Amino acid sequence: MNGIINVYKEKGFTSHDVVAKLRGILHQKKIGHTGTLDPDATGVLPVCLGNATKLCDLLTDKDKTYKAVLKLGVVTDTQDMTGKILEESVVECSGEEMEQALYSFLGDYQQIPPMYSALKVNGKKLYELAREGKTIERKPREVKIHAIKILDVNWQEKEVEFEVTCSKGTYIRTLCHDIGEKLGCGGVMKSLVRTRVSRFTMEESLSLTQIDQLTKEGKVEEIIIAVDKYFINNPAIYIKENADKLIYNGNFFQKRNIGTFKEGIGDWIRVYDSRGKFVGLYKLEEKEEIYKPVKMFLEM
Repeated sequence: MNGIINVYKEKGFTSHDVVAKLRGILHQKKIGHTGTLDPDATGVLPVCLGNATKLCDLLTDKDKTYKAVLKLGVVTDTQDMTGKILEESVVECSGEEMEQALYSFLGDYQQIPPMYSALKVNGKKLYELAREGKTIERKPREVKIHAIKILDVNWQEKEVEFEVTCSKGTYIRTLCHDIGEKLGCGGVMKSLVRTRVSRFTMEESLSLTQIDQLTKEGKVEEIIIAVDKYFINNPAIYIKENADKLIYNGNFFQKRNIGTFKEGIGDWIRVYDSRGKFVGLYKLEEKEEIYKPVKMFLEM
């Protein structure tokens, strides 16, 4: 099977657990996920099957939307509630100060990755060093907060629920920590739900149990999104028959080889052979006036 499944990752599973369980459910080895979610986090995890695994890096790069609960007055070593408490403080900020603190992170933001993360330094993951009791200097990385808004504030519990849309590489745990630091009382992430990755939404996601049931009923292919359908809004080209061999071999082609062109949005172009079979994604090199392959998905 080739395509993408919108999986709802449940609490307690790692992203790798989801992939391992899907391999057992679908009886297929070639499966990859599109961006790690912490075990305690839930929500959207697009999973690629077969030749669609070529899209894993692309989907990982997409913007994402989360709902998080920030607990104020606490600082932990993991920046969430699972860690060791390092500090506890009185929370004295006002609602207005809270809003100002959150909205100050809109736009480009220099974020220092947490020690408890899978980033590698000298071949070793940061969380492995952290578990050894080591803390090393991490360089800030530029991320982008596209939108952020407060959904609810529980002053009694000193908790703030907010929604954030951000670029790849953004740690919501660290954002919670930084908001708390800005308010002068500290803060940790209490819970996290990923509600969207690119066009994949939580409302349309399916749990592993649901996917297993559909597989047993012989209906699982109904929920698999084909690669070209994912790019349905992109332009499309149908090649003339005498140029089929060019694209079968992954070569570039010229405008004179085009049979039909359908308008769309985006730089990447869906390319089909003369019989309408999807071959791959191409990009127009305007100076050379040729179409070059970006990712090929043809299976002969």
